[in-house]
Amino acid sequence: MEVKVINKSRYDLPQYATAHSAGLDLKANVDVEVSVGPLERVVIPTGLFLEIPVGFEAQVRPRSGLAIKSGITVVNSPGTIDADYRGEVKVGLVNLSSETYVIKPGDRIAQMVFAKHESITWNSVELLNETDRGEGGFGSTGKK
Repeated sequence: MEVKVINKSRYDLPQYATAHSAGLDLKANVDVEVSVGPLERVVIPTGLFLEIPVGFEAQVRPRSGLAIKSGITVVNSPGTIDADYRGEVKVGLVNLSSETYVIKPGDRIAQMVFAKHESITWNSVELLNETDRGEGGFGSTGKK
């Protein structure tokens, strides 16, 4: 799949880290360090503008190492970038740790995964087919 991109950042385009990586690392396109206090939320620009093909989305997800080691995660994970959005890709981050974290220019702050999706049409009905699970919700499976 080809995605059109305008790169207004000072960094190279995101690359896959390995041959089988699903995500592309997004870098902080900031001029100065950004301090993120405990439980604080920030929006970090990437300098990237995309034209995603119809039928696809870009998902912005946390970087696992950053989340586990430092408590920095994507606040609306996964964030969705729709095919008709043409603004700059920005990443909403939250610091879930008890210590201030500093984002430096060029730091890898999140990853972006492209995914195909379907659009649906609603079919309003009075009844749904029954299943073994029924209305069992959170934590209901696997319990006997």
